Amino acid sequence: MDRFSGRGADWRVHAPTLVIGVGLGGFFDGIVLHQILRWHHLVSNRVAPDTLEGLQLNTFADGLFHQAMWLVTIAGVVLLYRRLAYPPTGPRPTLLGGVLVGFGLFNLADSVMFHWLLGLHNIRPGPDWLIYDLGYFFWGLAMVALGGWHLHRSSAARARMVPNA
Repeated sequence: MDRFSGRGADWRVHAPTLVIGVGLGGFFDGIVLHQILRWHHLVSNRVAPDTLEGLQLNTFADGLFHQAMWLVTIAGVVLLYRRLAYPPTGPRPTLLGGVLVGFGLFNLADSVMFHWLLGLHNIRPGPDWLIYDLGYFFWGLAMVALGGWHLHRSSAARARMVPNA
């Protein structure tokens, strides 16, 4: 029995795709919500971006955030490469399910840590901020559920393909 087989070890098979999903979730947040829609910046609840100095500080913090998400994504790609280039006997990671779970986990962690505990920013500040924050949180839950369902379905399909010993 190898290090990736056995009960409860399936997460290690999917760890590379989960890490990639976390990185892609961060990139989506930073690119779409910070830059394209300009709804918030990483620290926009703490430092208002309504002056040049405030905007500069916020975009610098966004840049540090993007750099961190780039490193997370690279780490996931390296883990995936190692998993595929030197596979132990056992299942290969399922890309879609793992990425969805990782992306959703990013949304959940971002909601809980940055929005609610630290209060650094909200998805869309204004009178309806809570609706946007909750929508983002539940979108993350839905992605984790859909990705988990896909991983379960893929694992069940692989189990049916393996002949009984």
